[in-house]
Amino acid sequence: MAAPAVEGAAVAALRSVMARVRYAAERSGRDPELIRVVAVSKTKPVSLIRQVYDAGHRCFGENYVHEILDKAPQLPEDVEWHFVGHLQSNKVKSLLSGVPNLSMVEGVHNKKIASHLDNAVSSLGRNPLKVLVQVNTSGEASKSGTDPSGSVELAKHVKLHCPNLLFSGLMTIGMPDYTSTPENFRTLLNSRTEVCKALGLTEEQCELSMGMSGDFEQAIETGSTNVRIGSTIFGPREYAKKQ
Repeated sequence: MAAPAVEGAAVAALRSVMARVRYAAERSGRDPELIRVVAVSKTKPVSLIRQVYDAGHRCFGENYVHEILDKAPQLPEDVEWHFVGHLQSNKVKSLLSGVPNLSMVEGVHNKKIASHLDNAVSSLGRNPLKVLVQVNTSGEASKSGTDPSGSVELAKHVKLHCPNLLFSGLMTIGMPDYTSTPENFRTLLNSRTEVCKALGLTEEQCELSMGMSGDFEQAIETGSTNVRIGSTIFGPREYAKKQ
């Protein structure tokens, strides 16, 4: 009898998160409808995702290609999937062919992966795919993403040389303990200013994906348009124990 209680908790948590998103947006004078919440369901079963879907949510994210390939076919076609993990070149084609309702890739961390995505979209005859350029704002060697100084060059590559991709903005991942907040947010804001200037875009044309379970309200108040929330909705990650 434990499973229904957990599933009920996820729906209640989703409602709480959406309320917090709304209040954070209103505090900063922004329209809550312009903030996208990506419910990141890493390691969670399809049954739990379905409960959140049935509560009205449509935007979900996965970190691993094998998980999204397994889950996407089991869920309705109107789910807007975001791939939010590190994407390897050899997994690009299987991701795009296996998830026809993939809405966005967050994020493109170098020119090579951008070109692989562009070629795969073309070869599969898909509609242009929305992508965010990943910026390593915390300077950690373990993090993917371009250095902030390279954000303009990578954004230009996507915008000008990848006709099957839609450059949609920038994303960042801060330190796991959130000690790099709010410096990460300020760095990404500065990168957006430079990218918009270089590409002739307005800020509204360049999304900011920043903020996760521990700092999404601050991210929204700073200007984030896309927050990625996992454990606050679904509970702690459930990794297989090593034997």
